[in-house]
Amino acid sequence: TVDISEYQKRRDVLIEHLEKIGFEMVKPNGAFYLFPKALMEDDVAFVMEAKKYNLLLVPGSGFGYPGYFRISYCVDMAMIERSLPAFTKLAESFKK
Repeated sequence: TVDISEYQKRRDVLIEHLEKIGFEMVKPNGAFYLFPKALMEDDVAFVMEAKKYNLLLVPGSGFGYPGYFRISYCVDMAMIERSLPAFTKLAESFKK
């Protein structure tokens, strides 16, 4: 069997932070990725903007979810924690 508690921790840390800084999403029950709503209508342009902050995201339109982006949390917890300030800077760039 697979210990899913590690994935749940990663998911929860990421969701908590993203929601706190203004992203909207549905909490997944059985996946290892999130589909937050992009902070602009064009999800491809949003993903390109995220690259400026060293965030590698995938446009949701490639999965049938235009206006959203996909982010995987099947990475090391330390990587998720290092990404949180970058997500904050990205979100702040849309509040200007």
